Amino acid sequence: MAIINFGGVEEEVVTREEFPLEKAREVLKDEVVAVLGYGVQGPAQALNMRDNGINVIIGQRKGTANWDKAVADGWVPGKTLFSIEEAAERGTVIQYLLSDAGQRSQWSKIVECLNEGDMLYFSHGFSITFKGDTGVIAPPHVDVALVAPKGAGRSVRNNFLDGSGINASFAVHQDATGRAQERTLALGIAIGAGYLFPTTFQNEVYSDLTGERGVLIGALSGIMEAQYNVLRKHGHSPSEAFNETVEELTQSLIRLVGENGMDYMHANCSTTAQRGALDWQPRFRDAVAPVFDELYDSVMSGNEARITLEANSREDYRQQLEKELAAIRDSEMWRAGAAVRSLRPENWKKQ
Repeated sequence: MAIINFGGVEEEVVTREEFPLEKAREVLKDEVVAVLGYGVQGPAQALNMRDNGINVIIGQRKGTANWDKAVADGWVPGKTLFSIEEAAERGTVIQYLLSDAGQRSQWSKIVECLNEGDMLYFSHGFSITFKGDTGVIAPPHVDVALVAPKGAGRSVRNNFLDGSGINASFAVHQDATGRAQERTLALGIAIGAGYLFPTTFQNEVYSDLTGERGVLIGALSGIMEAQYNVLRKHGHSPSEAFNETVEELTQSLIRLVGENGMDYMHANCSTTAQRGALDWQPRFRDAVAPVFDELYDSVMSGNEARITLEANSREDYRQQLEKELAAIRDSEMWRAGAAVRSLRPENWKKQ
């Protein structure tokens, strides 16, 4: 592992230099990697591994949209595409990439398919950490590990295709074979990770649930909505309010942060923007800190996990989800956003 200094704290990470793709292929040459679930992470990880020369099969329920998607992506029924249970029986590495609620509902079938020396692989620490709610308790004769890409499945695939990869955490929860870490790192490299950093199942799920509900999605969307509404209340047009709230962030400023950090973004803004941002940043930080404390406590207590499992296990979950997403999509703010996006220069060329 390489030692990297992160803000004054040294951490060990695994890069492609320490663990090249050739080594990953050698480690995995006798494995059959069964990717169970062709939803969010499944397609990206499976396609990346297939492109990297790994022996991959898919487990997906027949007659679903995801089964059809797998066929469209080149997986062949009866050869590389099977039912979830048959794929689990055929695999030596079982990538359990169903939704968290799906993992709970299918576990009694999957656990019967795990043979001695198999690896049970996750991309989220949820089911193992909250085993009291999920019932997912791995038998002692299998390796249990995770590789958790720090991005949505679409980003995992797109970054792989452009050669950049995406960072991922890894953890070994149970080493039954004595080779669990080697297998885990090989899988991380095979799915296209930019670099891998160590974690635990518990730390991964605590940070992940906090991040998704916080800065990554929940807090970001809430703060955007609040600013947009204030601007509209004071007479600004939908176009102006959306551009000043979302478009400038996503099309300009956040890209500068991604390139070289927050100080770099400040340095490339006007002096007026610099002064105002530096003055107001601590006020926003202090205002939301109690909310983040409450959020982390709710994650750590298992409350967020129970809410998720209950909601996602309802038969009408997808119908209710569509109603909630439609409410966002049909709001004035995001209808204005659709109009703004249609006017981007790259879209003029398509018209």
